[in-house]
Amino acid sequence: MTRLMKPAEIQAFFSTLQAANPEPKTELAYSTPFELLTAVLLSAQATDVGVNKATAKLFPVANTPQQIWDLGLDGLCEYIKTIGLYKSKAKHLLQTCRMLIDLHDSQVPHSREALEALPGVGRKTANVVLNVAFGEPTMAVDTHLFRLGNRTGLAPGKTPLEVELKLLKRIPPAFMLHAHHWLILHGRYVCQARKPRCWACSVSAVCQFKTKTAAPA
Repeated sequence: MTRLMKPAEIQAFFSTLQAANPEPKTELAYSTPFELLTAVLLSAQATDVGVNKATAKLFPVANTPQQIWDLGLDGLCEYIKTIGLYKSKAKHLLQTCRMLIDLHDSQVPHSREALEALPGVGRKTANVVLNVAFGEPTMAVDTHLFRLGNRTGLAPGKTPLEVELKLLKRIPPAFMLHAHHWLILHGRYVCQARKPRCWACSVSAVCQFKTKTAAPA
């Protein structure tokens, strides 16, 4: 079983990631909270690159709840059909647009309860919007954060919620705003699922992953 990372090690872990990337950003392209919400809704089981290609065509034509609602299901599907599960995502997005128009004056709500009431918006999506659009220190646990929480000893847990709550408790407040993005980027490019690039890892000294991989020959 992976040893729990000690507080001093957690401090060193995030200090190192911060030094390398002081202002980490999402790799989803957006310019408004609604565009961000749309991109995150479309990103489930899809890559950010794939979502960005679709929204680069969609947003110049429709980037408000009313404009996307006016496209209708078939019209919206034409823009996002390159994304996996696009039909169900289109239905959820249209339902969300209708609720934003009817209940929130076409604005993205700034509360977890209101966000999670939107079709297709779960806890993870709400956390992303609250963090990225509104600057709240939330922790959206995707596959990368779940893996890192367990593999490194930072916040082991059997469920995403357990890992999320441990991360919120164990990460020093000074790092909370950007911790979500540091962990996502580290998981995406260094601490990868099948073959973690331990030889290229800047935080390997404090990581508790014992079966560290050697550099490729």
